[in-house]
Amino acid sequence: MQNRSIGHKLWAIPDGYLPQTEGIDAGRNGYISHECLCILNTGPAQAKLVIRIYFENRDPITIEDITVSGCRSKHLRLNELMIGRKPAIDQGCPYSILVEADVPVVAQMSRLDTTQSNMAFLSTMAFPIRDQ
Repeated sequence: MQNRSIGHKLWAIPDGYLPQTEGIDAGRNGYISHECLCILNTGPAQAKLVIRIYFENRDPITIEDITVSGCRSKHLRLNELMIGRKPAIDQGCPYSILVEADVPVVAQMSRLDTTQSNMAFLSTMAFPIRDQ
């Protein structure tokens, strides 16, 4: 089973939200609120990703310069994702993601919210869309 490609080429994540942390004790216990898009590429070929981020009140943005080497994983901190010098996603802004890859991959999303004294962590698999 070594170097066998698993997953899909298209994944949807409808629930994204970077908590507003300005003015709050950001960095509680050394942790900062964030969301992370995790991509697993089990195949031998590099995966080229196109990530489209959809918003409630503005046009989507597209990020095309992300790759995941063969037989590797990549964790993209979405609070650190930039377009030029601006954050791609504003704090306190709901969003959704569509991940397209040129080879089968597996996608997962996780969130750490440190805005309350009892920090919250969640993780969920993205919705796989069968190749058409």
